[in-house]
Amino acid sequence: MLESSIDEEYWVEGEFADASVGFGGHFYGEMVQKDEQGRNIVARARVTCWARNYNIISLRFQKETGETLRRGLHVKLLVKVTFHEQYGYALNILDVDSSFTLGDMARRRKEILAQLQQDGIINDNKELPLPSLLKHIAVVSSAGAAGYGDFCDQLEQNDYGLFFHHHLFPAVMQGTNVEESVMTALAAIADEADCWDCVVIIRGGGATGDLSDFDSYPLAAAVAQMPIPVIVGIGHERDETVLDFVAHVRVKTPTAAAAFLIDNGVQQLSRLDDIQNRMIQGVSLLCERQQRYIEQLTVRLTSAPSKLLLTEQHHLEILQNRHMQAARFMLQNAKLQLQNLETRYVALDPVLQLKRGFSLTYTADGQLLRSTKDLHYGEPLITRLADGTVKSEVTQ
Repeated sequence: MLESSIDEEYWVEGEFADASVGFGGHFYGEMVQKDEQGRNIVARARVTCWARNYNIISLRFQKETGETLRRGLHVKLLVKVTFHEQYGYALNILDVDSSFTLGDMARRRKEILAQLQQDGIINDNKELPLPSLLKHIAVVSSAGAAGYGDFCDQLEQNDYGLFFHHHLFPAVMQGTNVEESVMTALAAIADEADCWDCVVIIRGGGATGDLSDFDSYPLAAAVAQMPIPVIVGIGHERDETVLDFVAHVRVKTPTAAAAFLIDNGVQQLSRLDDIQNRMIQGVSLLCERQQRYIEQLTVRLTSAPSKLLLTEQHHLEILQNRHMQAARFMLQNAKLQLQNLETRYVALDPVLQLKRGFSLTYTADGQLLRSTKDLHYGEPLITRLADGTVKSEVTQ
């Protein structure tokens, strides 16, 4: 009945509610249509694509869009209606419209950016002042990710001997719960924002479709409203997410994020070297001018009476001593300022605070304990000291 009463092919639009590749390389899934609010399902159909055709379609689709035929993807398919005595009604996929999916992805990203603009927060993080010295770095990444390892290696093995204090706030960067996990890490960093100069969100390369999890309004809003500058390095050179448009600094890869931090440190070293050189040159020039002045006076006083000559020489010696003392004072004062600057930076290191006898106490879910009002009887606690951690339980 179906074969005799309907056309050979139809274009249908919908969202993959399920998608998988089974034994033999055949594709199986379910396609759904939702209402205008995008909440309720108004129609659904089982879809299939046999291995030979699926291999051709999926490779071309991934090349053109960077996506895979996955759950949650909105697609436009060329299908043939089929009916099987055992498995029932299904749509057999003959082709996929790549341009439709590209347009849908672009539309979604455009809508998120428009909402951020309308809410007045799209430039909030970009407008924060970037600290002159980026030394204490909060990192949001997956602990076992290659990109995170490359980032740490590049920071710790830089060619300039720069030291960075970086701490990982682990998050899921691929698969389910990406949005919730990254937002939890950002919230933990915001609670102790005074301890950090900036936040670095990094994820190495992979399937472009995996990066769609970062095209999220709640996550973009969280990044935009962070109280400290955010540096984003997600994916490959060609990749782009909504977070790139709201972060303070946008780089292409985790290693590029490390290079940015190293370059910042090198610039600060160069500034200090330049200040030192200008001070040395200034003092040297002052000494040369005074020496010439003394020589000129000596020549002019050669023919003067001996008493006057002695008086003038004494006066010149006093002037010379004053200038030399002033020069030494300038050098000592500058050195003291540099030492004070270094002392202030070192004093901000949380590890030093722990070594002085302070400690940090966290609840079992990792929240920093700030008040006894937040305690509950029998609740486990973790206290961080300079040389380790102590686990305890609230008994009173």
